[in-house]
Amino acid sequence: MSTLTRPGPGPVNHNLVTAVVCVALAAVVAAMASLNVALPSIARSTGASQTQLEWVIDAYSLMFASLLLLAGAIGDKFGRRRTLIVGLAIFGAGSAVAMTATSATELILLRGLLGLGAALVMPATLSTITTTFPAERRAQAVSVWAGVAGGSALLGLIASGAVLEHWTWKAVFAINVVLAAVALAGTLRVVPESADPDAAKLDVGGGLIATCGLVALVFSIIEAPDKGWLAARTVTGLLVGIAVLVGFVAWELRQQHPLLDPRVFRLRTLSAGSLSIFAQFFAFFGFTFGMLQFMQGVRGDSPLIASVSVLPLGLTLVPISRVTPSLAAHLGRRAVCVGGLALMAIGLGVLAQMSGSSAYWSIVCGLVPLGAGMGLAMTPATSAITEALPVAQQGVGSALNDLSRELGGAFGIAVIGSVLTATYRSHLHLPGASAPVAAKARASFGIAVHLGGTVATHAQAAFVSGMHTALYFASGAALFGALVVAVLLHGHDTD
Repeated sequence: MSTLTRPGPGPVNHNLVTAVVCVALAAVVAAMASLNVALPSIARSTGASQTQLEWVIDAYSLMFASLLLLAGAIGDKFGRRRTLIVGLAIFGAGSAVAMTATSATELILLRGLLGLGAALVMPATLSTITTTFPAERRAQAVSVWAGVAGGSALLGLIASGAVLEHWTWKAVFAINVVLAAVALAGTLRVVPESADPDAAKLDVGGGLIATCGLVALVFSIIEAPDKGWLAARTVTGLLVGIAVLVGFVAWELRQQHPLLDPRVFRLRTLSAGSLSIFAQFFAFFGFTFGMLQFMQGVRGDSPLIASVSVLPLGLTLVPISRVTPSLAAHLGRRAVCVGGLALMAIGLGVLAQMSGSSAYWSIVCGLVPLGAGMGLAMTPATSAITEALPVAQQGVGSALNDLSRELGGAFGIAVIGSVLTATYRSHLHLPGASAPVAAKARASFGIAVHLGGTVATHAQAAFVSGMHTALYFASGAALFGALVVAVLLHGHDTD
């Protein structure tokens, strides 16, 4: 049973609480995608290689995902408001320091620190709503929360694109600082404290084991284009990561109060929902990582134009997601969820045909089915997770939904980004270029384009080849997800 204490005299203002937690949520969700639009300028400014650019993006997502469950449990036990304050302080301070970074290594480390702050913030925002609001207002507040969670990534891209029109990539972190400061001030003033005094003992061991396993896997995947996919270091890292995660499952099965009980995946509808969410964000974040580099480095768009260019995806996703519940009621959850993933696969396949000379309308023809597919698949997948569990375990369902999303994004950037990097390097041929120039171009597409001349031309052609392969891979992942979800939901097709 949660206890509730107010930060000051008077009743809780639920509208202000909703506004504050949504600003905090928007800050950490937007930060997942917002830096993608700044990758070309980061490469030119810091000399970051393609592999380092992957780490700049994925260090945040990886720490966010791997610490999410443990951070949620910390908030339940020690206080959601207190956890929110600490998370926002870490996120804001880390962003401020990142504005002074001069190397890719500094950025990677600081993005990991921001991921820690985000992991503390995100579960605290939702649990604050569910424990603070009366039952009759809870559903409306949660729907607002879900809308902010869904739209903040695209809004973050557009805001970053606008900032980059006038300032350097460091100003993107200033957006984080402002949002964190506003949310922190609001939390201190209006958000009540809530905690569960009977919360189970924290499974710190499980959290650390899971983090180590995920880091080993993602590290090996991202570094594979540099070290070689069959190199001893890569293979060993992958095997170690898998072994540690198997150890995590064994550990959790022996715990009285596990961080994540593996037995819940015996529920086929829950497994299907988790896999669907994972596949959606695996494809989406992998696509975003490459697409914004393509728009700027190959098409020559400005950061703002590049970020606005992907808006058709969001403009399709939002209205489709609103009618999805009625579609699922008439057609069945299985048909809508599988159809959505298949439509994503089609959209990514269409986008895989684009080149530097492609008309924008042909890109829109891929973005629209991609957005429609996500709009169709997301809601029934989430309901499949939450409805598979009893009321007493809805916190587990919410955490699994968030975990599937963040892990999908982290692995999508790692895997699809590595496929893109490996293909770009294998297709990059620079006859007549000096060894130092060729090495710079091979290491980083952003630097290669900045070098200009024939080097830029060859690099653009190689990057297009890499995008084709990466997007076909993403399309295949979405299609594979559709097939597995269809099997898992066979005979479990409820609305």
